[in-house]
Amino acid sequence: MNYVVWMPLVLPLLAAPAARRLAEALPPKAAAWLVAGSAVVLAVCSTAALALLAGAGALMLPPVAAMGHLVLPVVGDQVTVPAACAAAVLLSAVVVAVARTVRAHVVLAARARRAVAAAGTPAGDLTVLADPDADAYALPGRPGRIVVTSGMLEALGPAEREALLAHERAHLSGRHHMFLTGLALSCAAHPALRLLRGPLSYALERWADEAAADAVGDRRLAARAIGRAALAARPAPRPLVPVLSATSGPVPRRVAALLSPPAVPRPAPRAIAALLATCLALSAGTALLAAHDLHGTIEAAQSLRKH
Repeated sequence: MNYVVWMPLVLPLLAAPAARRLAEALPPKAAAWLVAGSAVVLAVCSTAALALLAGAGALMLPPVAAMGHLVLPVVGDQVTVPAACAAAVLLSAVVVAVARTVRAHVVLAARARRAVAAAGTPAGDLTVLADPDADAYALPGRPGRIVVTSGMLEALGPAEREALLAHERAHLSGRHHMFLTGLALSCAAHPALRLLRGPLSYALERWADEAAADAVGDRRLAARAIGRAALAARPAPRPLVPVLSATSGPVPRRVAALLSPPAVPRPAPRAIAALLATCLALSAGTALLAAHDLHGTIEAAQSLRKH
């Protein structure tokens, strides 16, 4: 266990660049699922590895060993004291970071919804803010809201408004904020996964771009709406909770993709896909193997105590 358990902590350093590279070759929806899913798996496995290391170290303490009826030399041979201490410190840091991230998302989301409800005029799933600065974004919640300023509505024509609102509705219907939240928690668990923030944000915006183009039936109209919205945008004070907006990300690249014919699916780079799949499989497999080894060690220690 002492060697195997470290692999989930190291593998994200290889897996994150591989996921980033592979996402570039996939359609937006598939890329978003790949990036977010890979990040969550890697974060869970790395956190489990820290917990196993710290737990094995805790079993070496006489009071804990006595409670579990364990023979200390058997458990003590599995994990060194410095490794267990380092894992405990890192695990504590992960728990604090994840707790802060969860708290920030919950508190700021509630605050943002109260502010929008107080200042805006609701109409269905749309809330219009009386603000001359052009801005629009999808605000997650139950139910989700599309927030748009009067300045943005004035900057676009009727057809362009329809395309812009279709883009924001795609964010809500696709639950894209859940992807962002999952990645934010994963980044709190393992810093190497921060490399995936840009690819996920771009994939989600491109996903919504294509959904908007399908909704209005005109790719050029969707591209024009996004381009004009980005040019007009002078973001008003936004909530700090992660929101999704048609004017965010590399807009010229997104507009160019919409002005081009729909991309024909192409095979993903096999070497990169194989590397990512191997990293994910090894991360999950080694975490499970380490847990199995620790469980076996505890049972062996307990059986020796009985004899």
